[in-house]
Amino acid sequence: MKLLKMAAVLAVTVALPHVASATELEVTHWWTSGGEAAAVAEFAKAFDATTDADGNPNKWVDGAIAGSGDVARPIIISRIMGGNPMGATQLNPGKDADDLIAAGLMTDITDLAVKEDWAHILRPASQLESCTKDGRVYCVPVNLHSAQWMWTNRKVFTDLGLEPPKDINELLAYAPKLQEAGIQPLSLAQGWPVGLMVNDILVAQAGVENFVKVYKDRDLAIAGGPEFGKIFETLAAIRQYTPADKMVPQWNEAVGLVIQGKAAANIMGDWAGGEFQVANMVAGKDYDCLPGLGVTPVLNTGGDVFYFPKNDDPKIQAAQLQLASLLVTKEVQVAFNLKKGSLPMRADVDLSAANDCMKKGLEILDHSDAVFPNDIQMIDRDSLNQINDLFTEFMANPDMTAADAQAKFVSIIENAPK
Repeated sequence: MKLLKMAAVLAVTVALPHVASATELEVTHWWTSGGEAAAVAEFAKAFDATTDADGNPNKWVDGAIAGSGDVARPIIISRIMGGNPMGATQLNPGKDADDLIAAGLMTDITDLAVKEDWAHILRPASQLESCTKDGRVYCVPVNLHSAQWMWTNRKVFTDLGLEPPKDINELLAYAPKLQEAGIQPLSLAQGWPVGLMVNDILVAQAGVENFVKVYKDRDLAIAGGPEFGKIFETLAAIRQYTPADKMVPQWNEAVGLVIQGKAAANIMGDWAGGEFQVANMVAGKDYDCLPGLGVTPVLNTGGDVFYFPKNDDPKIQAAQLQLASLLVTKEVQVAFNLKKGSLPMRADVDLSAANDCMKKGLEILDHSDAVFPNDIQMIDRDSLNQINDLFTEFMANPDMTAADAQAKFVSIIENAPK
């Protein structure tokens, strides 16, 4: 009897159709805030809808790393260097992957880039150039992020009988009255957001040309001169409104204070727009987004790229190329960037659903020459970390004078490798 049952089970097993196994591709990134998670889900959904050459499904295995890029980058690089690579990973355009490329650990995707004509469909050219080493392409840019934005909650100002500020200067003029009402004039998060805020003020007050001359050309005369001296004086004035005990741990928490009306404004990149969208707030009605802090509309060419660490499995190799191609398709570019708050890499996509902030960014990108490289595209990561540490110390320590901070800044720029 047992033999008959076993035979029946075997017969059913043989009769069952073969179930194709999915090709799983682990993708690491540090997109974990509300807006970021909604955006990266668009990549995952699109990849999960694809199949390999044999018709087997592809599967995005999410490898989100909690925290900022400063937390995630060392983990990502360590895994690749240690022989435990993921299938694909987010990084920023710049110098972070140079050593990995030199060690032969990153996949060369030049043939795909040439076949799909990325050089002509992706803009600005600086993004793909950041993915190119010795004439070979190693990553795919997925968006254009810019850091020079100030975000304000309109209701905070109108409730006090104030017109929403048009720039950082008007915000600072309102600061005493905001404080009297128990509202923090400017929210700020610890760590890299301090450096971002300082750089934004440098660009707004000293100008793009001087910023690039200092960070890219290492112009010490400008770094130590009156143009930058005024910026450190401005920061000394700002820090009375953002004392250390008011700083929050994460950038999205600082944005959240503005959304909740507990703070009037925050200086943060365009990715903050995703947080306002998740909160169902409408740009130009509930909140304002001011490029160049409202002083001079500018964009820097930051953003996100994906690299594909080398893998011996042919199925993984094929899936990597499929994902690389998918990331720059029109539909995926629109779906991702509308939720991320960033600008698409392509000019030929349908952006009828774009909000007020994205429209402002596109206007600058398409019709202005005020577009410049991101700091990591001009100076090494170690020097940037030193600069951010200096800015963090200055903003948290009222005993450090503007002149002392400027002198230390000049020293870092002077010793930065070219």
